[in-house]
Amino acid sequence: MKKTRFHITMLLAMHLCFQPVLAQTPIPTDTTYNIMRVYRQIKKEFPYAVPVKDSLPAGIRRYIDNIYLELESTAYGKRQLHLDVYRPDNMKKLPAVVLIHGGGWRSGTKDMQVPLAQMLAAKGFVTIPVEYQLSLEAQYPAAVHNIKEAIRWVKANADKFHIDTAKIAISGCSAGGHLASLVGLTNGLAAFETAQSEKAISTDVQAIINFDGVVDFMAPASLNLERKQDAADISWLGGSFESHPALWKEASPIFWADETRIVPMLFFNSGFPRFHAGQDELRGMLKRWNVYHEVHEIDVKVHPFWLFHPWIDGCVDTVASFLNAIFI
Repeated sequence: MKKTRFHITMLLAMHLCFQPVLAQTPIPTDTTYNIMRVYRQIKKEFPYAVPVKDSLPAGIRRYIDNIYLELESTAYGKRQLHLDVYRPDNMKKLPAVVLIHGGGWRSGTKDMQVPLAQMLAAKGFVTIPVEYQLSLEAQYPAAVHNIKEAIRWVKANADKFHIDTAKIAISGCSAGGHLASLVGLTNGLAAFETAQSEKAISTDVQAIINFDGVVDFMAPASLNLERKQDAADISWLGGSFESHPALWKEASPIFWADETRIVPMLFFNSGFPRFHAGQDELRGMLKRWNVYHEVHEIDVKVHPFWLFHPWIDGCVDTVASFLNAIFI
């Protein structure tokens, strides 16, 4: 009897061992937006442009791929979101800048913000490039929720990285500029937090820096663009304006601007006006409410100018000056 039980147990164990393991579906990625591809597109017209590089300045510490959020979905299973931290090698409590990459809410990586983060860290700030879910994985508002959780992580770990939590700015480029504006202009609004969020730690920021990011999907210069059905904004928002008008409005940062919550803003504009759709109206609000703001024109037909010298150099100086003006 004992021998029979032993054989049955062994057969069951072997059966379980040889069961096929269901592979987790890989998260789809779009790698079309990268520095070298943009460089190939612009180098003939701008031969003096030099791509930025990951080059850690002397006196700057780097802490890469910190896990700030763990997610699980039925489509892709478990996954982690990461952020990097760069800070001067001292014990001073410093202002921080959270950096959001662009790529049409569909492409790009946090690594594209690393050179800017390093250069700003050399100016005396703690800088944090953030990974977030892109549209092929999760549509709006997932990226907004991700970024707010990243801010919460930064505040929860402020002592470790000597961050002044009363002096946190959010910066973004292109789609990242839109996201930075939406996250910053929804300070304190529970509707933009997930139900699972740890509400004890605020996700409020004290300044917004927008590199060529749209602030109003409803502005004529944005809304009237000719689009294919797989256009970046349609893909991210889950449908066209005609089919989802309320969602397009909800995702437009300008509609959340409020005199009681608005913070200082810095705008960088390229030579492509369509990326500034709605900005004049938002700047009018800032002026009317007497909120500090600056606008700087980068008068070249290069949308991702922040990825190249010489343009990034002046931008870094301007960002540092802006942050010093409001934080020091």
